[in-house]
Amino acid sequence: MPIRQKVFFLTIALLLLVAIIELIRRRRLRVEYSWLWIASGVTIIVLILRYELLIEITAAVGAAVPTSTIFFFCILYLALLSLNYSVRLTELTRQVKELAQEVALLRAEEARPPRPHRGGSPS
Repeated sequence: MPIRQKVFFLTIALLLLVAIIELIRRRRLRVEYSWLWIASGVTIIVLILRYELLIEITAAVGAAVPTSTIFFFCILYLALLSLNYSVRLTELTRQVKELAQEVALLRAEEARPPRPHRGGSPS
């Protein structure tokens, strides 16, 4: 890879890492999710600095060119990320439904007029 491309891609990857760290620092990205993004940024940097590693991976998976390998792993990464978010969304939907039902029951109970006590004096 020509040095000019390396410098350009390395700059972009470092900016991505800085943006991720800044989002964590400002509490816009939860730490539990940040490892995935940091690992992605570090992987990009490693592949930029060690291009021969990408060539070896390309040969191992049987792809014709390194670009195909990158696209394959990007698509795989996005599919796994979508699956992960789908699982989380399903769980959150279930929780919201349960909470809405609990709130409805509490409001219905609150709206009912109080029952008078039957029989003797209240103890």
